[in-house]
Amino acid sequence: MTTEIAKVYEPKTIENKWYQNWLDNHYFGAKVNSGKEPYTIVIPPPNVTAKLHMGHAFNNTIQDILIRFKRKQGYEALWLPGTDHAGIATQNVVERQLASENKTRHDLGREEFIKRVWEWKKEYGSTIIHQLKKLGSSCDWDRERFTMDEGLSNAVKEVFIRLYKKGLIYKGKYIINWCPRCATALSDEEVNHKESHGHLWFIKYALKNENKSVVVATTRPETMLGDTAVAVNPQDDRYKDLIGKALILPLMNREIPVIGDEFVDMEFGTGCVKVTPAHDPNDFDMGQRHNLPQINILNSDGTLNKLAGEYAGLDRFTARNRVIQDLTKLDLLVKTDKHQHNVGHCQRCSTVLEPYLSEQWFVNVKPMAEKALKVVEDGTIKLHPHERWFKTYKHWMENVRDWCISRQLWWGHRIPVYYCRQCNEMVVAGDMPQNCPNCGSTKFKQDEDVLDTWFSSWLWPFSTLGWPDKNKDLSYFYPTNTLVTGPDIIFFWVARMIMAGIEFMEDIPFRHILLNGIIRDENGRKMSKSLGNGIDPLEMIAEYSADAVRFTTIMLSSEGQDINISKKSFEIGRNFSNKIWNAFRFLSMNMENVTTDISQYRDNFETADRWIISKFQKTVQETTENIDRFRINDAINSIYHFFWHDYCDWYLEMIKSRLYHPEKKNDKETALTIAAYIMKGSMELLHPFMPFITEEIWQNFKSGDDKSIVISLWPETQPSLVDEEAEEQIEFIREAISGIRNIRAEMNVPPAKKIRLQVNADEMMWQVIDNNRGHFHALAKTESVIPLTKDFNKSDAGTVVVRNVGFFIALDDLIDKEKENERLEKELNRLYGLEKAILGKLNNENFTSRAPEKVVENERKKLINIQENLKKVRLNYEKFK
Repeated sequence: MTTEIAKVYEPKTIENKWYQNWLDNHYFGAKVNSGKEPYTIVIPPPNVTAKLHMGHAFNNTIQDILIRFKRKQGYEALWLPGTDHAGIATQNVVERQLASENKTRHDLGREEFIKRVWEWKKEYGSTIIHQLKKLGSSCDWDRERFTMDEGLSNAVKEVFIRLYKKGLIYKGKYIINWCPRCATALSDEEVNHKESHGHLWFIKYALKNENKSVVVATTRPETMLGDTAVAVNPQDDRYKDLIGKALILPLMNREIPVIGDEFVDMEFGTGCVKVTPAHDPNDFDMGQRHNLPQINILNSDGTLNKLAGEYAGLDRFTARNRVIQDLTKLDLLVKTDKHQHNVGHCQRCSTVLEPYLSEQWFVNVKPMAEKALKVVEDGTIKLHPHERWFKTYKHWMENVRDWCISRQLWWGHRIPVYYCRQCNEMVVAGDMPQNCPNCGSTKFKQDEDVLDTWFSSWLWPFSTLGWPDKNKDLSYFYPTNTLVTGPDIIFFWVARMIMAGIEFMEDIPFRHILLNGIIRDENGRKMSKSLGNGIDPLEMIAEYSADAVRFTTIMLSSEGQDINISKKSFEIGRNFSNKIWNAFRFLSMNMENVTTDISQYRDNFETADRWIISKFQKTVQETTENIDRFRINDAINSIYHFFWHDYCDWYLEMIKSRLYHPEKKNDKETALTIAAYIMKGSMELLHPFMPFITEEIWQNFKSGDDKSIVISLWPETQPSLVDEEAEEQIEFIREAISGIRNIRAEMNVPPAKKIRLQVNADEMMWQVIDNNRGHFHALAKTESVIPLTKDFNKSDAGTVVVRNVGFFIALDDLIDKEKENERLEKELNRLYGLEKAILGKLNNENFTSRAPEKVVENERKKLINIQENLKKVRLNYEKFK
């Protein structure tokens, strides 16, 4: 190698250089190619408002590993990128921007506000895309899509119209989740349920014309103003005689009936429940069964309307306090209990939500859900890990509810429904109708609502490829192969994409679903702004490198499991990068003419050469099989342990004597060529995981017309190079040398001091040792290795037994026995003292019962370690007494 290799790996320079090179050469691009099999992944589109967090970094690293792997295997690999318009989130960001200017969206009007959002998107909407590039993501950036671009908008309209004509989209009044702050309906998936320390209020309702009353319990007393019944369970002996009687609603003095319904839980509260069909989903269903009126007492902003009587105009929580005060004055509040329960909050702004009776657009998804369940049940689509997530998926699909798709927002796909201004005839169409089919008028107004963000993203696998138009891209790249996503969106994105694919493409959208775990902090807590425990992946990239961030997240993961991570964790990736770089530097300092063609030196192979080549073949096979099975962590572990331990710690050490003191012709060249062959091959295997450092190193070993590791072919296992005999022999040699090193350390033998080794082995094993005696000299620092002599005193020697072969080290001339005895005695006393102190803690009930479990467990681990050391030191002490 002619160029000077930097002593320290410099990731910033290297990462920027190679990423730009890859872009300039269009290595990430994919096109219809009849000569290749396609492999497609569509990116889970991050919100246009998003900034890269550790979850994104982990998820996109997995996708990039798969796409780089398949690209190198010769597939036409397409990773299709894009972003989601994120209706509520984006509108909220721009509204906050307007608020800083003392304006609201209503000051601008709908058209100007939407222009303002597009301006914001143009300026800030690509932030996360730039950040994904810093991570090394190899998407086909020329194909980047946005859920509000023209093509995807056309797909959304087409789907709405088709489902409407099929009778699966309808408009109706139902209880929905309503955010008074965002002034819009929310799907169940957009609700965060938080445990609340609330109250249960017990209120008296008087029976009409009787000197009796019933007591109902409620967590939301203000909604009683909209009560239209009180319900009891018809099996409840306490109240079944009241069914059919009338009550007087407190504060409103309105007559309401007592009804019997088996939904009522006899154990909750008093067994009597107020029924408010306009403000509770269960009450709504009960109201439908009993034909009860629906009285909505709320305005869209969370204040009470005129149907709430004298409470009209009050905020809902102010009204709650007033209602409680008034009930107390009238002696109708029996008692108040503390009550813990889950309360729904807006996912975007954390406002407490209201169950709210509202006219909305819905999709009847049940017929589609049945088909979506079948393809997962029969294995057409495979979940990874299946055992963990199939039951969750099945539960959702079997208990699916109609999907509320309308949102009271301005930013989003406006619902393609038009109303005649003359006769109010409704027309569902892709564009403004020319004439009213009923009265002939030309004047229309479009529905004010927009569609749920998920209504565009459920079409993502095929709309991004040009659907509803038929084209070559769609025919070639669809169905996609693998979806990589988090389990938190298994229903409202994954399942819906399956529904949409089957419904509109008559084929599944992907064959495999890889559900990755969640990134948590080192204590297992979910990362969040409120806890202040988030880790910025861009900061970690700047400090440790993109390769280190990628490697660390995968190394710490296991299939589908959550990952606990801290900033310090990324040292794992940095340390491995340094190990790779140092190995490369070592080779570069010893090589002039680089070649990786090992076949020319086959007759010169030593046992260690055959061993490392054989181990590499198995590592190629293991890595390939593990990635194909989506066991990404197992794949990186195979390469990591091979490269660090087999190659760096052993093979490179084993060949040093051949590099510096070659004894045979081509000895040095053989060792270096094999070392280069393994280095280049290891970079190929590591490339999907650590793309930057591998490209930098691979460029020094490339041959012929090879241009980039990105497009070079993935290594294939060569069975003829697998050598079980060499593997067995070198594993034996390694065990023996490791055992000898341990004895040297335990006996405190100075590192530079040579030892005399005698061996008790049969003829066959002695031959193996004799053939590899150079490794004992170099790595165990032996002066001589000879068969065991009859006069050797085994009792005064350090002993290692490996596979029935005894290795004996004469210690008399290595160490001063008297001094060693003194040292061991001091060490024994020190360890006894530590043992006594820890036992004192662990036998103290005050400590074990009050200290955190983690602290107690650490003390137990310390004790085990100390006792193991004591055992070793005692044995050596006895030897020198």
